[in-house]
Amino acid sequence: MIKIITIIYLSFIFWSLQITNFAIAKEKLQIGLLVPLTGVNKDIGKSIIKAVSLAVKDIDNNLIEIFPKDTATRPNQTLRSAYELKQMGIKIIIGPIFHESLTYLDELEDLTFLSLTNKTLDLPKNVISAGINSSSQFNTIRKFLEKNKIDKTIFLTPIQNYEFEVKKGIKNSKIKVFKDYDYNTEPTKLTQQIEEITKYKIRKQNLKNEIKRIKNSKDLNKDRKIKKLEKMYTLGNINFDAIVISDFDESLKSVTTSLLYTDVSPKNKYFITLNQWFDESLLLETDIQPIYYPSINKENFDNYKIKFFNAFGENPTHLSLLSYDLVGLIYYLSLKSDLSNLNKIFKKKNSFKGKIGIFDIKNNKINHRLNFYKIENQKLIEIF
Repeated sequence: MIKIITIIYLSFIFWSLQITNFAIAKEKLQIGLLVPLTGVNKDIGKSIIKAVSLAVKDIDNNLIEIFPKDTATRPNQTLRSAYELKQMGIKIIIGPIFHESLTYLDELEDLTFLSLTNKTLDLPKNVISAGINSSSQFNTIRKFLEKNKIDKTIFLTPIQNYEFEVKKGIKNSKIKVFKDYDYNTEPTKLTQQIEEITKYKIRKQNLKNEIKRIKNSKDLNKDRKIKKLEKMYTLGNINFDAIVISDFDESLKSVTTSLLYTDVSPKNKYFITLNQWFDESLLLETDIQPIYYPSINKENFDNYKIKFFNAFGENPTHLSLLSYDLVGLIYYLSLKSDLSNLNKIFKKKNSFKGKIGIFDIKNNKINHRLNFYKIENQKLIEIF
């Protein structure tokens, strides 16, 4: 039996919603919001509150009520605030943001939490991960590799607190792995590992041996050949075609710098990384270009940033875009069904479209259908 996946266009809700097509809600839609309002992450929390208010304004229905509560990015405070929302009769909550805040939420079984975390391991049963998880990213990378018939891809994963999320994403995406390496981010150890992975010392010695061989030969063109070899750094092929580096910020740049040092160039091998949220500093790193990565739809993100700036006079965090879409999703579902059954709805297979793009829901997880980009010649270019 063929299953039909219903695609619900949230963009239709935000921009041209015809309420007459749905049963108009007669009761107020109460949505809890768990974000840090105090502590080091309070600015992120405030940005999310503004995004949620913007979504409510765009939906333009005075039956929607948002109730923010502070998590302080602490599990105990998160549980206390969630319990307060439960006492108010609220069933659906956007947040918390960070994975460490989810620790005790399984104690509130009758609540559904749409967390902004991109981690999917060890989630309580009543928590749905709405972040851009590793499976979504590797699904998109796999699509790129298959379209370009890239067979030999090595994967470089830092030994960090998200290492197992990356491993799970690779496995879930069923991406073809040629070789998989874990690396230490400490600079000296990293360089040593990259040398071993790329067989740098062997290729370096190959070059020395070849120069020596030609010097000792009777080749009439040996001076020209030696001059050409002396412009090279190594000699010998590397038996992979692409490198997927699961890293970010300066640590990502350290890996790419080590690859360049070992004479592995993005001009000859595909350099691919994970979602960088359009980090503009990468545009300046001309030596590591072209570099490729999956991400949300850039045009939609830019339009959202303009809308947010016009409303509040400041730039939004990328997490605020997620929360903006989640308000629209909850609103749509409230028109279609009883919110008390939301936990069942999120177990079914459905697809939705918001400003962030299309995302698929199944088994209390949200996977995003991402775009794919490359940075080349200091320009961001959409591949698909």
